Amino acid sequence: MTLILGAQALEGVLRMHDAIDLLEAMSRHEAAGRTLISPRQTVPIEGGWMRLMFAADYESGYAATKAFHMVRGVGVRYLVSLYRVQDGELLAVLDGRLITDMRTGAASGVAARYLKLPSSVTVGILGSGHQSRMQLEALASELHVTAASVYSPNPQHRHTFAAEMTRKLDLPVTAVDSAEAAARSHAVVVVATNAVGADPILRRRWLAECRLVCAVGSTRRESIEVDAATFGDAAVVIVDSLLAAEEAGDLQQAIESGQLELGRQVTLAQLVGQGKQGLGGGYGVFKSVGTALQDLALAACYYELLRSREGVLSSPDLASLKQPVSASGPARLRERART
Repeated sequence: MTLILGAQALEGVLRMHDAIDLLEAMSRHEAAGRTLISPRQTVPIEGGWMRLMFAADYESGYAATKAFHMVRGVGVRYLVSLYRVQDGELLAVLDGRLITDMRTGAASGVAARYLKLPSSVTVGILGSGHQSRMQLEALASELHVTAASVYSPNPQHRHTFAAEMTRKLDLPVTAVDSAEAAARSHAVVVVATNAVGADPILRRRWLAECRLVCAVGSTRRESIEVDAATFGDAAVVIVDSLLAAEEAGDLQQAIESGQLELGRQVTLAQLVGQGKQGLGGGYGVFKSVGTALQDLALAACYYELLRSREGVLSSPDLASLKQPVSASGPARLRERART
């Protein structure tokens, strides 16, 4: 039986703190060598692109695929499919929008959990979309956040963000008029924009007070959110996958320019495996492009929590089993033909 879990079915089921715990546990599985992540396949198509991802967690016994389709001027649709490794059964098909937003925020929450940061911080946010909301929620879950600033080019968007997040998190969030104003003087800076192009949104010279940069918006080679010097001067550069160096334009630029040595990156799983890390008075950068393993962690939890809930849609014959013909099968057919 395959559960069919749409966006509405997932709303309100998981808290951000739960998601951070799930990704921390999955990072431990990864550090122990009990997981598999495939390279992502991104195919340009007319008007946009399609991306496919796969991961397996042998510790929990689940595997997952994720597909998402971006159409310019329309938006993005995400679909996560959860399987049981043991027999390949399709356990659930889940809308992936909330999963994507929440796991991206939760990954930054794990990074914040494992870096030695000040006892209280303020946060600067570049971008005012769903990802920015989840980033601030995750950081507020892990750190004592006393205030935040937000900038996006659209004044209405940034003011709406400030009002909504002030109410939701019960902390002062202020809309500001420039990216520099949002970044300067904050211990934590989030970059979660939809900018496309070679002109960075975040500049190293704005980060005198910074201890952590969470760069989560740029996931394609043509998108550069953070300048190369920000990566080059960091005490540590954390990635959720080593494949990030091949996918994210800003990280690739830092490597190609010689400001960041390829071997200086550590994965989130390595950070969790090694324990809490100091920054020696400097700052860390968490560069996230997202992984199907993160999607799997949340999808598996949604499945386990909702599979017994009354009213959840299901299908008995999605991904029906095609069994191999037994060795004796053809012989029996030939025998019947002769008779």
